[in-house]
Amino acid sequence: MNLANILADSASRQPEHVAIKLDDSVLSYAILLEGARRVAGLLRSRGFGEGDRVALMLPNVSYFPVCYYGVLWAGGVVVPLNVLNKRREVEFYIRDSGAQLLFVWHGFAEEGASGGAEAGCESVIVTPGEFEQALFAAEPVAEQAERDPQDTAVILYTSGTTGTPKGAELTHANLLRNCQAAHSLFDVGPDAVTLGALPLFHSFGQTCAMNATVFGGGTLTLIPRFDPVNALEIIERDHVNVFEGVPTMYSAMLHVPDRGRFDTSSLQVCASGGAAMPVELMRGFEQAFGCKILEGYGLSETSPVASFNHPDRERKPGSIGTPIEGVEMKVVDAEDRDLAPGEVGEIVIRGHNVMKGYWGRPDATAEAIRDGWFHSGDLAKVDDDGYFFIVDRKKDMIIRGGFNVYPREVEEILYEHPAVREAAVVGIPDDEYGEEIGAAVALKDGAEASPAELREYVKSQVAAYKYPRQVWIVDDLPKGPTGKILKREIQLPGGP
Repeated sequence: MNLANILADSASRQPEHVAIKLDDSVLSYAILLEGARRVAGLLRSRGFGEGDRVALMLPNVSYFPVCYYGVLWAGGVVVPLNVLNKRREVEFYIRDSGAQLLFVWHGFAEEGASGGAEAGCESVIVTPGEFEQALFAAEPVAEQAERDPQDTAVILYTSGTTGTPKGAELTHANLLRNCQAAHSLFDVGPDAVTLGALPLFHSFGQTCAMNATVFGGGTLTLIPRFDPVNALEIIERDHVNVFEGVPTMYSAMLHVPDRGRFDTSSLQVCASGGAAMPVELMRGFEQAFGCKILEGYGLSETSPVASFNHPDRERKPGSIGTPIEGVEMKVVDAEDRDLAPGEVGEIVIRGHNVMKGYWGRPDATAEAIRDGWFHSGDLAKVDDDGYFFIVDRKKDMIIRGGFNVYPREVEEILYEHPAVREAAVVGIPDDEYGEEIGAAVALKDGAEASPAELREYVKSQVAAYKYPRQVWIVDDLPKGPTGKILKREIQLPGGP
């Protein structure tokens, strides 16, 4: 078994059909497969074997699927990295995963390659034209490596509330079953044109957009960096009929002033995930664009889809729907006892979508997966019809525009500033992003630092979506009897 089989199967059925499109650049299934085989050849020529980890730091360009399926074809493990990561973040992910090679986009090479080098990892700079020459020089690998269904295919790094980011090991079986589920949910067949607006290095875009579309033999038309006007232009130009996005994307498209000049009548299926979608936004988008949005739920650890509002069943706005086929979900209390409908508790998940475990973290794996159930850390209730409704997050994690932000990571950087005594990073409600990043900081006696200085200090060391837009200085942070900072009691600033 090999997840890359989905590409080989579609290429055998319709080799000349367009697989990947980026404006005027087009890759047929035959060319995509040939590129993947040559990436595998490039890896083999460098001594890479089955199970070796290879990191990808690539935006939504055609080189991402070429490298992704190429690593899998060679029997390797893909480690996707956010292209916004800074040097210290890249170094951590490379070192933690043990990746020996990094494919990095030329526009991010300064941070990516330097971070990789500090972790002892070689980099291949992916520059259009030059990368093709490297592939032409490589001997293509004819047959894909045979992998066990439970072998790791991808390591996706995810943030929790304690410790450092953890790598969720997703198997070939996890990802294949989940992309089949997405294919069925969104009816992504050969006639489908999917808008690739979600980052492919994230689980949502990777499984539901790229893998599901390739599995069904459809076309994925890419946007390297989301822009609402550009998205509407591409929907009209390429007759996009499948759009998957996070709520902030829907909001941005809805609020384009002259959106009526774009013909978006081709849209058939819209799916939302990554963060809770406000009901008013859903209603406004559906009315403006004449289509229905299906909202769902999942995590990196669940490949990611766990539940969805299904197209052939009742849809309940505000609900994350019901579990997908082959997956069980329930709500439990702190002692893992089942709760009755209407009672609030933690979502636990069991099924083919649940990860193998956290890479190199047996203790964290044992804590997350108990008695066969993955504990999500999300609080929800279920109604009498079995529909789940997210109530709150048990974890401190902040979701800004669909991107997960790990507060402790930001706090640790603030603590490195010589003037900072204490810091607490919290989510601030925000109309555009759902949540904005805020930091309450107490300074050392006699020390001076402005909010702007602290903001820029963090900004220089983390991805752009992580740094706190609002920083405010306090005398002291609220604490409990044991001295633990009580984030829920932090007074948020009154204005921007």
